[in-house]
Amino acid sequence: MSIPIVHIEVIELMDTSSCINAIKRFFVIRGPAKQFHYDCGTSFVGACNELEFHKLVVEELRVYNMPELSGLQCIAPLVRSVEESPEPVPTTVKGTIPAWVRGSLLRNGPGKFEFGNQTFNHWFDGMALMHRFQIADGHVTYSSRFLRSDSYNSNCELNRIVVTEFGTLALPDPCKNLFQRFLSRFERMKPTDNANVSFVKYKGDYYVSTETNFMHKVDPETLETKEKAYWSNFVAVNGATAHPHVDLDGTVYNMGNSYDRKGTSYNIISVPPEKDSPSDTLHGAKVLCSITPADKNRPSYYHSFGNQVTPATHTMSKNYVVFIEQPIKLDLFKIMTCKMRGKNICDGIYWDPNQDTLFHLVDKHNGKVCPVKYHTRALATFHQINAFEQDGFLIVDMCCSDDGQAINNYFIQNLHKSGEALDKVYNSMGKAFPRRFVLPLNITSKTPLGQNLNTQSNSSATAVCLSKHKVFCTFEDLHGDDLLNYGGMEFPNIHYDRCNTRPYRYFYGCGFRHLVGDSLIKMDLEGKKLKTWCKPGFYPSEPIFVPSLDAEEEDDGVILSVVLTPTDDKSTFLLVLDAKTFEELGRAEVPVNIPYGFHGTFNSSS
Repeated sequence: MSIPIVHIEVIELMDTSSCINAIKRFFVIRGPAKQFHYDCGTSFVGACNELEFHKLVVEELRVYNMPELSGLQCIAPLVRSVEESPEPVPTTVKGTIPAWVRGSLLRNGPGKFEFGNQTFNHWFDGMALMHRFQIADGHVTYSSRFLRSDSYNSNCELNRIVVTEFGTLALPDPCKNLFQRFLSRFERMKPTDNANVSFVKYKGDYYVSTETNFMHKVDPETLETKEKAYWSNFVAVNGATAHPHVDLDGTVYNMGNSYDRKGTSYNIISVPPEKDSPSDTLHGAKVLCSITPADKNRPSYYHSFGNQVTPATHTMSKNYVVFIEQPIKLDLFKIMTCKMRGKNICDGIYWDPNQDTLFHLVDKHNGKVCPVKYHTRALATFHQINAFEQDGFLIVDMCCSDDGQAINNYFIQNLHKSGEALDKVYNSMGKAFPRRFVLPLNITSKTPLGQNLNTQSNSSATAVCLSKHKVFCTFEDLHGDDLLNYGGMEFPNIHYDRCNTRPYRYFYGCGFRHLVGDSLIKMDLEGKKLKTWCKPGFYPSEPIFVPSLDAEEEDDGVILSVVLTPTDDKSTFLLVLDAKTFEELGRAEVPVNIPYGFHGTFNSSS
């Protein structure tokens, strides 16, 4: 006996995107629908006709049949504290590392997760450990140093966590009495300067960066901490992203929020390429423009702004800066009161799947914000691949997920799980996939409504103008079904010097059949074919492309990646792949323990 059931979803606005989000919520609860019966009359403003609306729904609500995994390997040893190795350590090279590869792979990431008897809660909280793989004449040495940030020094001095991090609230001084500890909840929270995300370059100098107001200049040869730079000393922002973007003339673009009585603004920052004096840091930086958030009291979280040989949440073409405002939201009240409430900072970050993702376009040359807003359904993106202009369209390629709650999966307790508990965490995660959006640039009051404006014959992405200031977009998958078997893709990279802001063919990244990358992937956009490097029990880091000295083809060069395994002690190695064939050329085995890190760059000495 079957019983009919009515499921009702309430929408706030009678427009296409609100309807799609409601159907998406239905799919999450009930599973994909086999049939659609709908009224596409005046109920759905902008849908225009049944065919166009049905295409939008089908394109937007495609469901990936991701296989559920079981028996995942425990990776707790990859997320553990290690000792620094400030003096270069010789490695054992197996195979051959091409003699033309000369320079150093610089990487950053967390390397210390406890002080005294106190432990950080989140992977992002660990103290920054900088790594250097020096490559010359086919030989490799390894060294590492902890960043001597104020946070690190304070924690070391008192042998406890005294500076609040992303997922860990610093507890009051135990030497204080009960009343003093209570009053300390109302003291202003000291922002962290634990720059553990990436290496970036401004005016020829290397800095390590994170998502706060601080960076640290470091010596790329010795990894010694040199100087702390404050963004707010140069521009009116309260922080900047860990991933800037480098233009062809050497100008560096980044992004930071500012907060005042009127609410929040997103600010595009530009830093000139040259120094006026040897002591210059961010001198000459200026705000190119400010963008008003959809909700000033709940701005979007963004991990990054562009990619400087490392992946990034803005991207850039020849003439435009693109900022992606995603529905991962910051509850500013919760964040400002987290110490008072006894909560960590990430308690104030949440995912709102009922809101659209917006693309904001800014003219790089005059700083004007395009009045047209490009909408798509709720997506989360941490890293972009590339962007370029072609035939009146702006092509934006990025890795993105249908679920913006990934940050919550990286608490230390999850990374240390094993057995069914670990399988459950992984299978509940949203997976990121490479996708392409095609944004029509010439939108006017005469642009026809309700039609797909994407006229590129080789692209299945859509862009439908709903009004003179609103275009609704759907994406094209930049992969075949075979990528599903590798858990999606993240940490994308390209031949940056050659292909940034230009049409390109290849990109590289990590497959994620675990909480961290467990394979390396090369994607060929001609046919959406992939090549992989994958060894059971080994976990490679973000791939870095290094072009050969006489490169003619886009993929002439090598891929560098640091590979770890949780089963053997001191078994890390630097992997070198032929970028064209994706076959292993050689590896340099490092006789010290290294934790799984975040991002890096190659500092060439050729």
